[in-house]
Amino acid sequence: MYKSEKLPRMMDPEIPRTLDPEIKTPAFSAQESWRIFGIMSEFVEATERLHPIRPAVSIFGSARIPPGHPYYDLAECIARKLSDAGFSVISGGGPGIMEAANKGAFHGRSPSVGLNIQLPHEQKNNPYQDISQTFRHFFARKYMFVRFASAYVVMPGGFGTLDELLEALTLIQTSKSRKIPIILVGTAFWQGLVDWLKERLVSEGLINPEDLDLMQFIDAPDQIVEAIFKHYESQGFMPLPTERDMMLNL
Repeated sequence: MYKSEKLPRMMDPEIPRTLDPEIKTPAFSAQESWRIFGIMSEFVEATERLHPIRPAVSIFGSARIPPGHPYYDLAECIARKLSDAGFSVISGGGPGIMEAANKGAFHGRSPSVGLNIQLPHEQKNNPYQDISQTFRHFFARKYMFVRFASAYVVMPGGFGTLDELLEALTLIQTSKSRKIPIILVGTAFWQGLVDWLKERLVSEGLINPEDLDLMQFIDAPDQIVEAIFKHYESQGFMPLPTERDMMLNL
């Protein structure tokens, strides 16, 4: 049988001809290096600002839900109860469910935290933030949602909400993050997704059946607060030493 004897890609003399000559210039290299420092500064500044807010609960949901919508009112109620119970509430800082979460916490006892992101459209910072931190990079912002959360409350949402939900599930499943409550609010909205995960991923052996136990459906605000307290009744809200080491390697 014929066996290809192609050169390794980095040795292929044709490769350099296809590269953009701009990336070989000193100016481009310097720009890339400074970008790394910019990313580092986002992590350092946000970590210092958010360190005092714990315990905190991250709330996710669609930016497209208007005030007066049942999801908006429910998110505001949940956030207010969490805030009055002693939890800082972290949201994405934008409109929709994010605004509702910040608004509920803003009028409660504990800080309302907005992790804003610079986007060309849709994201406009809401005014209900005691602590406001703006990011240019999604991955730095996502790290902060996980790093400082004692629980996730996931309202109905689109791609961004699904991204945050699946990110949290992946980190916990792979033991890169400590186990925290992940609460799906809106059983009718989420049930189809969870059924699909069970019918496809579990049945084909792509995840373990117990991986689905990382999530729970709760629609009542008081029960959400109770479930979070119940999860931590045998330990404090702060990470254990082993969990703290784990979180350093997110």
